Amino acid sequence: MSKNRIITLLTDFGLSDVYVGVMKGTIAQINPQLKVIDITHQIPSQNIAAGRFCLMTAFAYFPAETVHIAVVDPGVGSKRLGVAIQCANCWLVGPDNGLFSGVLSRERALALAKRSEGKPAPTGAAPTKRIAAVELTNSQYWRSPFASSTFHGRDIFAAAGAHLANGVPLEELGDAIDPASLVQLQIPNCAVTATGAVGCVQYVDRFGNLITNIPNNCIVCNNWSVIISNSCDPIRIPSGKTYSDSKPGDLIAITGSDGWLEIAVNGGSAQAVLQLQFGDMVEVIYR
Repeated sequence: MSKNRIITLLTDFGLSDVYVGVMKGTIAQINPQLKVIDITHQIPSQNIAAGRFCLMTAFAYFPAETVHIAVVDPGVGSKRLGVAIQCANCWLVGPDNGLFSGVLSRERALALAKRSEGKPAPTGAAPTKRIAAVELTNSQYWRSPFASSTFHGRDIFAAAGAHLANGVPLEELGDAIDPASLVQLQIPNCAVTATGAVGCVQYVDRFGNLITNIPNNCIVCNNWSVIISNSCDPIRIPSGKTYSDSKPGDLIAITGSDGWLEIAVNGGSAQAVLQLQFGDMVEVIYR
């Protein structure tokens, strides 16, 4: 049965407490040969939006069938579901609170793109996996049948993820649920306009860079800038190719390495200057 899939961990637990260590211990008790890779444990406390973005950004860099265990869980112990999800290229384990909505949106977009191409599958090719999900109700695959009400990361998610990585079929972990019922984090859509695009801030990194939900491929000309209108006097931010294309301390808009337009300050923090948060509007205009 053993598959020895890679497991990743993403949490808001930090590294000063034992929480991450005991999750890894739980995984090792099930199979010490499983490879565990930390994506990050520095998600801001209870910030589901940040966890969503970081997991969405990271998951494509791992081999197919990697099991991603993510725990940013302010609703632990409440009626929110604990879930395991099978995608075309990975598995997801954690709370159903919107944390996985970024990965799922990309998986669905990829599936739609493949279908729209209309190309027949190669002879003998395995069928494309559809998204499937279960609620983690089978306590046989928990660390203990008596899970703590405050640490599902250890008692349910780490254990269920390890069993999944070890080859246990998804349907053995619990009751099937409709993938369409999984919680979607509410984030304004990016809209392309005749003169540019309108989107919002979806993440603030540790440097204070403001990562928007405007894809780089929405920028269709070399002459563009960003308008921030959250104050009485709109701020116009010039575009560039690198952070150093502006003077130290000046704002600049660039197409970032993760595929999204971002706003930065050369040698400083755009978030501190502009005071923007998740969901605040950003507009690109062509000039």
